[in-house]
Amino acid sequence: SLFQALHQLYYDPNIENKNLAQKWLMQAQVSPQAWHFSWLLLHMDKVPEIQYFGASALHIKISRYWNDIPADQYETLKSQLFTHITRFASGSKIVLTRLCVALASLALSMMPEAWPCAVADMVRMFQAEDSNVDGRARCLALLELLTVLPEEFQTSRLPQYRKGQVRSVLAQECGSVFPLLEQLLQQQDSPGFIKQKVLKCFSSWVQLEIPLMDCENLIQAAFTSLQDPELFDTAVEAVVNAISQPDAQRYVNTLLKLIPPVLGLQEQLRQAVQSGDMETSHGICRIAVALGENHSRALLDQVEHWQSFLALVNMIMFCTGIPGHYPVNETTSSLTLTFWYTLQDDILSFEPDKQAVYQQVYRPVYFQLVDVLLHKAQFPSDEEYGFWSSDEKEQFRIYRVDISDTLMYVYEMLGAELLSSLYDKLGRLLTNTEQPSTWQHTEALLYGFQSIAETIDVNYSDVVPGLIGLIPRISISNVQLADTVMFTIGSLSEWLADHPVMINNVLPLVLQALGNPELSISSVSTLKKICRECKYDLPPYAANIVAVSQEVLMKQIHKTSQCMWLMQALGFLLSALQVEEILKNLHSLITPYIQQLEKLADETPNPSNKLAIIHILGLLSNLFTTLDISHHDDDHESTEVKKLPVQQGPNPVVVVLQQVFQLIQKVLSKWLNDAQVVESVCAIFEKSVKTLLDDFAPMVPQLCEMLGQMYSTIPQVSAIELTRQLVHIFAHEPAHFPPIKALFLLVTSVTLTLFQQGPRDHPDIVDSFMQLLAQALKRKPDLFLCSNLDVKAVFQCGVLSLKFPEAPTVKASCGFFTELLPRCGEIAPVGQVVHENGKVLLQAVLEGVGGQASRSLMDHFAEILFALNKHCFSLLSIWIKEAMQQDGFPSARVTPEQKENFSQQILRERVNKRRVKEMVKEFTLLCRGLHGTEYTADY
Repeated sequence: SLFQALHQLYYDPNIENKNLAQKWLMQAQVSPQAWHFSWLLLHMDKVPEIQYFGASALHIKISRYWNDIPADQYETLKSQLFTHITRFASGSKIVLTRLCVALASLALSMMPEAWPCAVADMVRMFQAEDSNVDGRARCLALLELLTVLPEEFQTSRLPQYRKGQVRSVLAQECGSVFPLLEQLLQQQDSPGFIKQKVLKCFSSWVQLEIPLMDCENLIQAAFTSLQDPELFDTAVEAVVNAISQPDAQRYVNTLLKLIPPVLGLQEQLRQAVQSGDMETSHGICRIAVALGENHSRALLDQVEHWQSFLALVNMIMFCTGIPGHYPVNETTSSLTLTFWYTLQDDILSFEPDKQAVYQQVYRPVYFQLVDVLLHKAQFPSDEEYGFWSSDEKEQFRIYRVDISDTLMYVYEMLGAELLSSLYDKLGRLLTNTEQPSTWQHTEALLYGFQSIAETIDVNYSDVVPGLIGLIPRISISNVQLADTVMFTIGSLSEWLADHPVMINNVLPLVLQALGNPELSISSVSTLKKICRECKYDLPPYAANIVAVSQEVLMKQIHKTSQCMWLMQALGFLLSALQVEEILKNLHSLITPYIQQLEKLADETPNPSNKLAIIHILGLLSNLFTTLDISHHDDDHESTEVKKLPVQQGPNPVVVVLQQVFQLIQKVLSKWLNDAQVVESVCAIFEKSVKTLLDDFAPMVPQLCEMLGQMYSTIPQVSAIELTRQLVHIFAHEPAHFPPIKALFLLVTSVTLTLFQQGPRDHPDIVDSFMQLLAQALKRKPDLFLCSNLDVKAVFQCGVLSLKFPEAPTVKASCGFFTELLPRCGEIAPVGQVVHENGKVLLQAVLEGVGGQASRSLMDHFAEILFALNKHCFSLLSIWIKEAMQQDGFPSARVTPEQKENFSQQILRERVNKRRVKEMVKEFTLLCRGLHGTEYTADY
């Protein structure tokens, strides 16, 4: 029974029973009997859990099944709810709230026709003398009801046109609510908990877009409540909600009146900061920021009030620079950062004359902001920082990133003068022998510089040469400073490419830092940037860079991902050398790894040597990713002058690959079962092919042979991916294509066999195979003319793949058919297969649309329908008619008229693909029974 199920839900320790009970109860709540049992459960002799369930069931019935309630029962329902709310006014709080929510839902559904002055009625009902219920309890019940009413409105499922109608009725009814709230706040004898409730109720109402001038008295009363510690938090919420509503900016006079009370909080703010009361300073800051950030444009427009707005801006500046370290001694300053973006945007959006006036007022403010932000970005003393938890350190790191973004943004307002001021400060700091500065101070200034140089082109700045000159003078005493020095050098790498004489000033610092594991990320990423941007100026330093890099790689100072970056850096560096130099460096760089790999290849496979093999293969593929002597990736303008003479002879990467090819085959033969090792081997070739393009040609025959052997032994995704890459790049090369064609046919026949054995365990292979087929059709359609390619079998595999549960696989199969169908005319075997089997394809597509496939795939199915219609129109019109005549196909929910309508729409549309996608979306919703429900809103 019901009571048994409730008892199980609340008190049974067995989780299975709980879940069963919950399922049963949820069904009970929506059953027709719920009307009857809800009132029984609300009897005063029941425990609160049971009463709560009764109240919840009422709310669900009213909010979701409103149309089941006959109109002649509205009044009874209303008076029963009022009676129960009065009864529970001094009873259980959670049950009271649920009943209020139910009555609120009823009121929203009846407004305005069936219950014209709902809110005024509620106020009147509860103010009526009722000797049985204590006045305070009645007052609290009314406040609870008035608070949940706007909240219930925000989450209600009212249709859009009703929402607008009810919102405006509620906004008018605030006339019945606000005077009552004002009276309760001003009464001397109102207890704190009532005032608290009043402020919460006000907070809830302001979100209904009530005109700000109607809220004025209550906002002023909330400001007064800020003096009462017990009401402080609730009063802050109320003021912030009232000021932040989007509609408020229309009431400029009211906004101007709010500036003095906000400024009046400064004394309370200072005291809170002095006594370390973080809650209070945080709350006051939220109010100042809400006024400044939401309304800076409206307030700046009032030019004659510029001084009072400037005073507000200065108050927010105080909050940005609040003493103490974020996030340990304060959490307030981070709230203010977006305000500075908004203010700047608003100033820069004025017409030139007004902008000039405000620039004069606000440029000094923004220079002060830069000082404040750099002060806040400083690290605490080493001792203090040592006590911070890892979570606090991470929050501080993110905070510094936010400051960095703000500085970069402020550059737009202050321009080159900002860089000069940072440079002057740094210069004074480093040359002042009287007062030695702290490392924290130096680090923050450099951090500011780097924030700007990272994203803004500083090539035109006249202070960068001076900065590069200063960097070697910094005495680096700790990791944070060293890191920032590295990142600063990295941010100037493009500048160094234009001023190569300065490279020698900073390169030694970077190479020295490479040996320090604590500077791993910053030193390696900086070296990579320099090698990428300045490679044509690095040949004089190449031997040194390679030697240092080799040493740190051998000592295993860096983690795996930094080793990979370092190899990419060396790839960039070597690209600019002469071929014999490249080969010499490659030899010394790679030989130790090749020797290690030879040793590992002889060992019996185990987990630890697997990791070592993957590491070495990774180093090679990262080196070959960036080693590009043909300079495919250079930007054309700057390198025209520096282009090296075209190299003769084979590409150095190919030379190395041919030398290690047999060794790699030996490694593979032992590790063919291991997808990760196979993937690492394929990655070396895939990265090389992508970088070298046509220069890779000499490797094609051996690689195709190796891939064929690999795939025939154990089919793996990485082998198909690499085959696809080869088809893509060499499709138009008659000389190199025969081995690739043979590989394509081999991969196809092995995969077809896999399909006969059961492909369901290999959705990833099916996915890649479909992508390979689509690539072949795109780049080299005459592969489908080969006599030993079974086009029919390939077609049937595609249809099977359309029914896989994995969305990526289905998407890839759709891609295959979208490439295949346009070839019906030009490739006879394709035309014949589509002619004979196209109906099966259509059947599969319609099943997917009918509800078998995920809704996210509908656009891809629509592409197939569009292609069928465009390239096989006469057949499609017969097939679709036959398919739709099946009973209950593609879904039992659609009528014969709807099916006929869909078929006609599809057949008519042969030009506009977007229209077909819309038709398919519409039809799939009908098939799934979702048409016109709330599910379709986000679709």
